[in-house]
Amino acid sequence: MCGRYELHTHPAAMALAFGIPIPPHIESHYNIAPGQVQPVVRLAKDGTRELAAMRWGLMPHWAKDKSIAYKTINARAETVATAPAFRDAFKRHRCLVPATGFYEWKKVGAGKQPYHIGMIDGAPFAFAGLWSSRKNPEGEWVDTYTVVTTTPNELAAKVHNRMPVILAAEDYARWLDVAAPNATELLRPYPADEMRAYPVSTRVNKPANNDARLLEEIEPPETAAVTPKGVDED
Repeated sequence: MCGRYELHTHPAAMALAFGIPIPPHIESHYNIAPGQVQPVVRLAKDGTRELAAMRWGLMPHWAKDKSIAYKTINARAETVATAPAFRDAFKRHRCLVPATGFYEWKKVGAGKQPYHIGMIDGAPFAFAGLWSSRKNPEGEWVDTYTVVTTTPNELAAKVHNRMPVILAAEDYARWLDVAAPNATELLRPYPADEMRAYPVSTRVNKPANNDARLLEEIEPPETAAVTPKGVDED
């Protein structure tokens, strides 16, 4: 599962990485949690890429209970094309979820130690995502998204048994194009030799903590505080 991630980068770097116009402002978030509104990249009606603000936790168009969003922050790659909550979005609404790292929790003694996982060079990258749009009770359109997960690569497997699907830059266009065949072929573990994982403070356990100190590497203790409910489930 991917239950927390972070995004801190210059707007120009975002534009270059994802082929979008330079956004006027991108606020750094070091502890993104489900339910928060964050930027995703999708195709506009004219076929160009655009940055859109969406809430993390996909709400299928048919869902009546908004609490479902906390169960749909992730979509498993193995079933994303067939699962009722995701199959329509997979066919119609794919997106890129920009990130500069994500967090997973490793079992250590009776507790769990958080780890930050990202690229060795610290560059921004994209999770494979899906999005959906529906009206809320007030009649306003609300866009929501989910992050696709897969089996871990050799690096992530040392921490957790799942990892988000990280797309190679050359595969962005194919993922976004819902007419492209065999898109599920892209839902595979990212090469471990391009990534780095290291332990970070258990301050990341609380979404209210949202500062650059969360990215600092620490010496992992023999035991760690228990992870918040939900962030490390399959």
